[in-house]
Amino acid sequence: MNKIIITGDGSNTIYIPELDEHYHSVHGAIQESEHIFIKNGLLSLNLKEIRILEAGFGTGLNVLLTLLNAREKSIKIQYTSVEKYPITHSDAMNLNYGSIIGNDELFSKIHTAPWDTYCEISDRFFLRKTKADLKNYLPDQKYDLIYFDAFGPDKQPGVWNEEIFSRFSNALSAGGILVTYSAKGIVKRNLRSAGFKVTLLPGPPGKRHITRAIKT
Repeated sequence: MNKIIITGDGSNTIYIPELDEHYHSVHGAIQESEHIFIKNGLLSLNLKEIRILEAGFGTGLNVLLTLLNAREKSIKIQYTSVEKYPITHSDAMNLNYGSIIGNDELFSKIHTAPWDTYCEISDRFFLRKTKADLKNYLPDQKYDLIYFDAFGPDKQPGVWNEEIFSRFSNALSAGGILVTYSAKGIVKRNLRSAGFKVTLLPGPPGKRHITRAIKT
């Protein structure tokens, strides 16, 4: 049975005993997502309309943080998130992201939104949650930004390979960005083989580096 864990910044994550894996850093779930996907992803693009593809909907934290930052910066977002095994509604509602950030209503709306169709979660923010296996998933449009947030290469090696990164590269507009928490050598090599220019950036607390890759 999954367990709700309190991380270092007071926000929750989910621990999966069968995989011996957490959805987020135990050093701080919110600060990890903000550092990797918002600061070094969303806010690194100088665009007022951004199409995002997320590999791993997980707890929905990245969606919530993106929505709130986009609202503050007046950015229109079209957000597609792919997930093979959605968490239960009960687990989602036991997470404290909404109360910490100050928006339980939006967090609930993200999780109750229908699957496999675009839904307007908030003004100028459109979310499509897609139930699919990343190994077989074919993006159906062009994106400006990819959040690659699958479980780590040691837990899900089949989704960090050159084939999948090539598929995602093809889905990016020229100059588009992929950001991920993993800085493992195999990940960087596969990204380069897929046509990305790879840069290591300082990581959040508890992690030395993260990876940002630009489509060349």
